[in-house]
Amino acid sequence: MNNERAIPIRVDIVSDVVCPWCIIGYKQFMRALDTRPGEYEVSLRWHPYELNPAMPAEGQELKEHVAEKYGATREQSQANRGRLTTLGDDLGFTFDYFEGMRIVNTFDAHQLLHWAGQLGEQRQTSLKLRLFSAFFSERKDVSDREVLVATAAESGLDAEESTTILEEQRFAEAVRLEQNYWREREVYAVPTFIFEGSYPVPGAQDASTFARVLDRIRERKAA
Repeated sequence: MNNERAIPIRVDIVSDVVCPWCIIGYKQFMRALDTRPGEYEVSLRWHPYELNPAMPAEGQELKEHVAEKYGATREQSQANRGRLTTLGDDLGFTFDYFEGMRIVNTFDAHQLLHWAGQLGEQRQTSLKLRLFSAFFSERKDVSDREVLVATAAESGLDAEESTTILEEQRFAEAVRLEQNYWREREVYAVPTFIFEGSYPVPGAQDASTFARVLDRIRERKAA
């Protein structure tokens, strides 16, 4: 932003790439920023959270997974997917739920996101958004390393380096340490937005809520 009055704000988002509410929350936050043009200069960083850290390589059928983990009936699950699809349409994101869709392990995806974060916040956000789209909109398996490397390349990252990182599991320990850090800060659900390192906002809030949070931070900084 070029506006001299823009207030710098740091935003950390703890999330998983197979969490539908995480992309909804991000889109709502972006909509909140659109209602305050030029007022805030946001520095954004994504942090790892695995919804299903014990998920095996083959994944699990989504409907079965939701029933087992949350106790949701088929009707409740269908209604929730319908709600998400409608919200996504309103926010410019496509949820393409399909028969046989599987929930998958995301540990490798988080390693690439960690690497992307070292290269800059725009690189990391670009990869994060591509991963959301790959899984929810394009029916891709984001636990598959070939898919991950291709997705990284689509976001502007080096494919050969991505392959090497995953083969070496170069950032496995770094991702585990970061996940532990957020658990110690009692982040047990995603998305969680942390403003200025001190103000946690859990869940996919609507744009008006995020706008109020931003304005409250502006007031505190001014004081």
